[in-house]
Amino acid sequence: MKQSAIALGIASLCAASLPAQVQELPSPAAAKSSLPNLAVTSNGRALLSWVESTETGHSLRFAIREKQGWSKPKEIARGDRWFVNWADYPSVATLPGGRMAAHWLVKSAKGTYDYDVHIAQSADGGDTWSKSLVPHLDGKKAEHGFVSLLPATDGALAAVWLDGREMKTGGGAHGRGAMTLRYVEILADGKLRKPALLDTRVCECCQTSATMTQEGPVVVYRDRSQNEVRDIGVVRRINGVWTKPVLVCRDDWNIAGCPVNGPSIAASGKHVAVAWFTAAESQSRVKLALSHDAGASFGEPIMIDKGNPVGRVEVVMRDDGRAFVCWLTHVEDAGAIRMRSIAADGTLRPAVTIAPSGTGRRNGFPQMVCVGNELVFAWTNDGVKVANMPILK
Repeated sequence: MKQSAIALGIASLCAASLPAQVQELPSPAAAKSSLPNLAVTSNGRALLSWVESTETGHSLRFAIREKQGWSKPKEIARGDRWFVNWADYPSVATLPGGRMAAHWLVKSAKGTYDYDVHIAQSADGGDTWSKSLVPHLDGKKAEHGFVSLLPATDGALAAVWLDGREMKTGGGAHGRGAMTLRYVEILADGKLRKPALLDTRVCECCQTSATMTQEGPVVVYRDRSQNEVRDIGVVRRINGVWTKPVLVCRDDWNIAGCPVNGPSIAASGKHVAVAWFTAAESQSRVKLALSHDAGASFGEPIMIDKGNPVGRVEVVMRDDGRAFVCWLTHVEDAGAIRMRSIAADGTLRPAVTIAPSGTGRRNGFPQMVCVGNELVFAWTNDGVKVANMPILK
């Protein structure tokens, strides 16, 4: 597709009238920033983080949306050996009592995929940050990334990530071993506890997602069978013990390589929603499955988009069990970020276009959070963009 045709498609979409309830907001991020991530603070504010280029490397920054607008951006960390990737992006998590945690990735060796997870914490609202720690103790020069952070019990921080320590066996850039899925909890003083191997063979570079339910943590990810079926796996911790991996839904998507298109999970009490992309039988789809028993079982998948979606999903959930999914889809010669709501009983509302967007790697993964009675969105389109819309009854 010629660049002029792509530009014309985006211009046409921009000219189309968007729903009146969607409002683009001023972005606190500098021009040409990228890799946005959204979180909700302990007092119910939207928190936006992003990455900026510096003269010698990169900087991770954040701002909080107050009533009068975004707070002054604060820097979390900066470095000159970061691994900065369109799909494996940093994040910020908020913990009870106002504590915060953030993660980013740092190269550990010359290999393309040799990088470590670094996590820092703040006890004063992000003014100062602890020295970063590495949550994996294998010491291998290998891939460690695609992190999910969430509050654990007793004020601890939980981290889930893809761990490539076993992939170094057999030679080659990635080796011949399998990517694994691992978990650990991090205390306020940096001590690690409850390390766990959750799955011994998973897709190499699809995002993970994790949430806390009434019965404990639930983690979703793209699994990888011996026959290269890459459907969405789920594990839960019940009474201190991790369950064996099972599938949320059997799509039977057989694909030889990683699609770089992970799932998303959200929960409220025992209500759980999982959204994901699949191209099984060469048909692109975005689906969602609901659980009302904290992830022990899921209902039949609900079709969110069966047109020509790109995927890159995000799901959030309200206390009443209502879920909201956003994703990226193809529209003519360009693309768009769309959102759809699903009631606890599975009733679907029509899709809403949030913003025009390209569909390339530089456009990254759309982000969404639910704050009070509104949804806040962030995405990359020649810089970090932000929008909001009220939640309608």
